[in-house]
Amino acid sequence: MKIYECGEENKESIILIHPSMVTWDYFEKVIPLLKNDYHLFIPVIPGYDLSNDSEFTSVEDIASKIAEGFLERGIDHVTAMYGCSMGGSIVLRMAQDQKLTADHYVLDGGITPYQLPYVLTRFIAVRDFLMLSLGKLGGEKMIMKAFSSTDYSQEDIQYIANIFRHCSYKTIWKTFDSCNNYEMPKHIMHFDGTIHYWYAEKERKARDWDIRYMRKYIPDTQFHMFTNMDHGDMAYYHPDLMADEIRKLK
Repeated sequence: MKIYECGEENKESIILIHPSMVTWDYFEKVIPLLKNDYHLFIPVIPGYDLSNDSEFTSVEDIASKIAEGFLERGIDHVTAMYGCSMGGSIVLRMAQDQKLTADHYVLDGGITPYQLPYVLTRFIAVRDFLMLSLGKLGGEKMIMKAFSSTDYSQEDIQYIANIFRHCSYKTIWKTFDSCNNYEMPKHIMHFDGTIHYWYAEKERKARDWDIRYMRKYIPDTQFHMFTNMDHGDMAYYHPDLMADEIRKLK
C-alpha cells in the first residue's frame, strides 16, 4: 500500500484516509495548509490506487495493513487520524485495534457497522452495489444525472468517472459490504485517545444510525455538526475550515 508523505520535518503527525470513489488526491487542497505544521501521511487505499490493479479487501484488513506499515517505520503513535466516510470506518477499526495509537481519532461522516438483521444488511449491500455499478456502466452522463443537485464542475465529473472506470466491481462490492458490516465489539468501548465524530448538517438524517451507534458503544465521543455542508464536502469545498479544525486537536 502506498503512503504519500509531506512535512517530514515536523514533529506532530497526522494520517488522512480518503473516502470511497476517490483517491489520495481528495486531500490536495488541505495538504498545502497543513504540511508546514504537520508530518502528513496519506495512504492510497487498495482498489483506489490508479497506478495499479489492487483490490479493496476489507476494513479490518486495510486498518491492520496501515498500522503494520507504520510499525515497520518505527512509528507506533501519531497526533491524529482523520478519515472521511469509508476512511472513517478504517479509523474506527484502527482505534479499536490499538496497534497504532493516536491522541485523536476523527470520523468525518464515518460509516459504522449496521446493527440490523443479516438479511437487511444483504439487501442494503446489493442496493449500494447496484447504484455504484450503474455509475460505472453509465460513465459521465449517468454521473451527471446522479449528481445533478451537487455543484460539481465538468472537471470534477470527469475525475469521478475516471475513478469509476478504474474501480473493479469486486472493489465496489467489498467496499460497501465491509464498511456496513465490519467487526467491532458489541460492548461499550473506551480509548486512550479522543474520538471525534464530525458530520454535515445536510447529511444529518443519513448519519442518524451512525450517531446512535457512537453514542451507544463509544459514549465518550465528541460530536461536531458543520452547517451548510453535505457528506464529504469539507476537504474539497472547505479546506481552510478543515485545516483550522485539525489545528484545534490539542
